[in-house]
Amino acid sequence: MASMTNEQFSGLVLQYERLVYTICFQLVRDASAAEDLTQDTFLSAYIHREGIPQGYERQWLGRIAANKAKDHLQSAWNRRTVLPGDQELARGLAPPAEEVALWKSGAAEVRAAIGNLKEPYRQVCRLCLLEEQSPEEAALALGRPVKTVYTQLTRGKRLLREALERSGKHGIL
Repeated sequence: MASMTNEQFSGLVLQYERLVYTICFQLVRDASAAEDLTQDTFLSAYIHREGIPQGYERQWLGRIAANKAKDHLQSAWNRRTVLPGDQELARGLAPPAEEVALWKSGAAEVRAAIGNLKEPYRQVCRLCLLEEQSPEEAALALGRPVKTVYTQLTRGKRLLREALERSGKHGIL
């Protein structure tokens, strides 16, 4: 987008502030951190405002927000402190449920089950569960609306759960 004015950028913030906060909150599950990450997202967007792809502002901001939240989670995971005898991880620092599912069932079974899914679920589950992309990143990669990807991911996980339960892998996903 050529030469965005401060007024135009302010309009962008007002239009997408809620979306950016929601993306951050869904990933970090902490209101205060999500607020900070929302501010960081818009600060980064402001600094790089000349690179905003016209017509794709929503997706661009969503990707920045998801990346900021992932960076935050990664740094929180790396700096965690577990005292001797304290086997519980602090709330919000546990690995994502998808990773736990991969560990519990074995990656081979999950990969095979994802490979057997019908489209559009196969691509979405491959990107989000195996390649660890956020739904926002998968939406950009697949050229689909973010809400559609979230819906397809939810349905894909349900289909995976059913398939794995049928194969004797109970309690997965």
